Formats: sequence, C-alpha cells, structure tokens
Amino acid sequence: MGADLFDARPDLLGDVADEVIGWSLRDVCLNGPQEELTRTDRAQVALFALGYVAWTEFSKHLEIAPVAAAGHSLGEYTALAAAGAFDYRTALRLVSIRGLAMAAAADREPSGMAALIGVDEEKADAISAERRAVGGRIWVANINAPGQIVVAGGQADIDWIVAKGAGFGVRRVIPLNVSGAFHSPFMASAASEVGIALQDIAVAPFAFSVYANVTGRPYPEGQVADLLGRQVVEPVRFAETLANMDADAFVHVGPGDVTAGMARRTVKDATVMVAGDTTTFAATARRLNEER
Repeated sequence: MGADLFDARPDLLGDVADEVIGWSLRDVCLNGPQEELTRTDRAQVALFALGYVAWTEFSKHLEIAPVAAAGHSLGEYTALAAAGAFDYRTALRLVSIRGLAMAAAADREPSGMAALIGVDEEKADAISAERRAVGGRIWVANINAPGQIVVAGGQADIDWIVAKGAGFGVRRVIPLNVSGAFHSPFMASAASEVGIALQDIAVAPFAFSVYANVTGRPYPEGQVADLLGRQVVEPVRFAETLANMDADAFVHVGPGDVTAGMARRTVKDATVMVAGDTTTFAATARRLNEER
C-alpha cells in the first residue's frame, strides 16, 4: 500500500514517521503481512500518514484552495492536519495513541460492526433500541450515505442483527471485517485516553474549514479536543457532513475510494473525483483547476 508515496516523500514516511510510532511504517505497508497491516493500531497510522502525504503531493498541483475538508473517522485527523490545525508529527503521535487505545478497548471483549443496507438512521436506531431494551448492546455507529448505516455492538448483538435484520425490513446486513465496536460505548476507555492526549495540544488556525464527524458541521473555535474525544464513542455523521458542506465538487484524497462512493450516493449532483496515488494527482488537479 502506498509504494509510490513512500518513494515520493521519504522525508515524511521514513525515519521521521518511524521515530514517532516506534515501528517501520514502510516495512509494514509494503511487506505486510496483511494481518499486521490491518491491525487497528497499524492501519490507523498507515492510513493517516499516506492520506496526509497524498494531500501534500496532490495540493502542489492545485491552483485553487479547498473550501472545506472532512474525513471519515480516522480521516478526520488527516483533514485537520491538511488544514494546518496541527503539524504532521503531532497528528501522527495522536493517531498512534488513538489506534493503540482503540485496539486495547476492542480486545477487552468480542465485539464488531455491521452495515445495514436499505434503512435510514431512524430505522437503524429503532432496531438498536429494541435490542437494548432486552439487554443487548448495539448502537448506530456510522451514517455513511442514504440507505447505508453501520451499527456497532457486542458480537452476540452483531450475530443477532445478521440473523434477524431481514425481519426488521433491512434489505441486507453485511458483517464488517473490523476488530471491535468502534464509535460506540465499547470505546469509552479509548475516548478517555484520546482526551488526555489532546489536552495539551496547541491547535493552529485552520487554512480552511474542517467538518466534524460528531456534529456534521464545521469545527467551532476551541473545540478540537472535545470533538475528537467524543468521536471515538459517538456516531460518524458522514452523510450529514457531505450534505452540509454544500460543495459542487468533492475529491477523495488518499488510498482507496470509499468516501468517493459515499459522496456520489449522498450528493448526487456533485462532481466526485479520486486522487489516490501519484499517477492521478496532476490530472485530477488539472480537471479541478479547469472546472473552477
């Protein structure tokens, strides 16, 4: 993952990163094994670092400034760093702490997440509440796009929604390959650790607005620590974020294209592009420059 970015920016993805996180980012990303890279504590750091470097390389080609940025879950740190809220090393350290804390919380007991296809937030919330009323532990965790809601809970509760979802009118239930019930009360201990880590972080003025997962709206001044702490245990309101941004063009920057798909389903009239690696940066930026 990200081989071209490692070649482009060894100054950010080499010794500087390894000194902060305490392991070889390049080795894990390029050599794996996959089980190592997909560990929560490894994956969060890798996605942040590569996403941030992708932004630095892509932005070199832009002739216009972004109006705003947002990121899904971990991606919110990338958006904040891109806007200059804190520097790369600081963000990398925060993400490393977050990943370790969330991994530790997930290891305490079996839990997981599942995507509910074909229902809205209200319906997913009602299904979850019905399960909690009889002792279950399951909550809405991500509102990704119209008709795509993710729930998080104990493994028994995830197994229950997989088996019973159709009876509640869910078109399809997809268990997710994750290690824990992220963005739910299962992550309370991690939220506490993240909050402590954020207490003494100096936040610089933003170069452009960044939308918070917790509220779906731009960060108010002085609330970065509070909202990033809450984000660990509260739902990611990504569909609401995309709609509130009121933009006519979105660019997914970094590996993969997941948020591009969410944008296409949520803001149907907008232009959606992907700047995923060094082969796409110049062309994507040129298209944006020409269209503006």
